[in-house]
Amino acid sequence: MAKKTRGLGRGLDAIFGEVSQAYENSMGDSERAVLELSVDIIKPNPYQPRKYFEENALQELADSIKDHGLLQPIVVCEDDSGEYVLLAGERRLRASKLAGMSTIRAIVADIDIQKMRELALIENIQRADLNPIELAYSYQELIDEYDITHEELSQRIKKSRAQITNTLRLLSLEAFVQESLIEGKITQGHAKILVTLSPQEQRLAMDSIIGQKLSVRDSEALIKNIKNPTKTPNRSQNPSNISMELLKEAQEILQKNAYKTSIKNNQICIEFSQDVEIKTFIEKISH
Repeated sequence: MAKKTRGLGRGLDAIFGEVSQAYENSMGDSERAVLELSVDIIKPNPYQPRKYFEENALQELADSIKDHGLLQPIVVCEDDSGEYVLLAGERRLRASKLAGMSTIRAIVADIDIQKMRELALIENIQRADLNPIELAYSYQELIDEYDITHEELSQRIKKSRAQITNTLRLLSLEAFVQESLIEGKITQGHAKILVTLSPQEQRLAMDSIIGQKLSVRDSEALIKNIKNPTKTPNRSQNPSNISMELLKEAQEILQKNAYKTSIKNNQICIEFSQDVEIKTFIEKISH
């Protein structure tokens, strides 16, 4: 059965209209609505799109809270059972617990509990503090929930259609690449150019990017080589007639002298990690 299209006037507009207005009203009336709540009684928002919290940054925030207190309250609402559910400020709540705080200042917002997911998406997308993968999932949720196009979403959240489309493409990456992006081992620029590769090629390229600390430009050249590998001569048709046994013998001598080497395409490659190693090598072969 085809999915029923929701009217934008009462659908996505509600997210950036009615809900955000209710949120702002509660924030504006914070003196009356602020409570000191036990950190243990606040339930997480089940629709929170943010999944990854960098440990060092959390610890820094926890240290700041210890020294200066919590400068901005979190935002909660009451569910049908009268319990408090977190709407905004999960990082602050986690850092407060890490700092050993037993209570936390919280604004109690008068917002329909059914709009928790929408508010969580607003809070994160507008603050731009999601990592690229979490942001992509947030975009996808909005598109699926309201049955809209990338262009329509672009108009509502005031971001370019190209930015939305490129971000959504990250969801097609293999899980290990997404994890590396989340952890900051690669950038979104690196991830974007890995999308066109097969899973095996993604692994090969990502390992090279991380291991060699390649820039995005260097990574683009690497990916071109992966897609269009240069044909190398067959070992059985060695045009240079170099003996592999002699190459290995030379490699052993170099390795005994503490040189890191490898044999590729009938060539011995010597690897240097410091300028002083190169200077020492030059001095040895100059005598």
